[in-house]
Amino acid sequence: MDKIRVGILGATGMVGQHFVQFLQGHPWFEITALAASGRSEGRSYSQVCRWVISPDMPSYVRDMVVQSCEPGLECDLVFSGLPSDVAGPVEEQFAAAGYWVSSNASSHRTDPDVPLLVPEVNPDHVGIIEHQKRRRGWKRGFIVTNPNCCAAPLAMVLRPLADRFGLSKVMVVTMQALSGAGYPGVASWDILDNVVPFINGEEPKVESEPQKMLGQLEGDVIRPADFTTSAHCNRVATRNGHLEAVSVALKRSGLTGDQVVEALSSFRALPQELKLPSAPELPIVVRPEQDRPQPLHDRGAGRGMTVVVGRVRSCPVLDWKFMVLGHNTIRGAAGAAVLNAELLKVKGYLEP
Repeated sequence: MDKIRVGILGATGMVGQHFVQFLQGHPWFEITALAASGRSEGRSYSQVCRWVISPDMPSYVRDMVVQSCEPGLECDLVFSGLPSDVAGPVEEQFAAAGYWVSSNASSHRTDPDVPLLVPEVNPDHVGIIEHQKRRRGWKRGFIVTNPNCCAAPLAMVLRPLADRFGLSKVMVVTMQALSGAGYPGVASWDILDNVVPFINGEEPKVESEPQKMLGQLEGDVIRPADFTTSAHCNRVATRNGHLEAVSVALKRSGLTGDQVVEALSSFRALPQELKLPSAPELPIVVRPEQDRPQPLHDRGAGRGMTVVVGRVRSCPVLDWKFMVLGHNTIRGAAGAAVLNAELLKVKGYLEP
């Protein structure tokens, strides 16, 4: 099988680096183009990229010449790791030029005709792509996005609870890793011996994106789910892995802890059924220990694609409370966008 040619926009940034690493040896996709800001154009990737996510930059990209983020790249599918303040119009230019765009940026997440995908949660939302193309006059190209790095693992655990028991209210307090701020992230003087109880623009995303993901596709419209979410978002001094303290009110009463745990731990979805290359065998793992999950020990579960839950117990204010951990730069960023593209391929949206 010929591999699909892939380009990475924002290739020198932290998310771009995770795309490079995550796609190494991928059975369906092959990186044929790297693009970044104008100051990097025309130089080799090893010259312009300060590699920070692992000991060594993969050898297969070291000598690739970095190009500008403009249509004309020799690829068919682009993964966007661009900053949100520049991603919007750039991604639209690529889609209009016929490229398939799988984006990690927030620029188009709230667009009514753009699917906000977690393949285990709402794979049917890809059905709105044809409406997007018609509405925007794009013959071949389109845009899909993955959610915010905290909303992604949150939506994953809410899906089986909503399906089994109904969902009415969600309260979440996040403890978000430094890598979520990119590189170099938060100044050490600000974060050491400290917690910063504010991340600009984060709480509105966490409060709104799960409703879109758990909503229903009705024709050309995604109807948001009918639960409410309240979020407190905090930056803490861990490198990777966003930890979330979640409380939920369910529509079904009289449940036991064992029933809640079973609903979470038995959850499987379309990516597992299709055995997509980046899909973890277990999308949700429930840890029985009193002090897990912990970012240091659990963020790598399922190659960073598994969401880890722990401390499931009754809540005296709502109904149930538990801890959720997701790897923010993999399940919440690069890995999520790659899994979205894999779903699009098996659904027939990435045809030559």
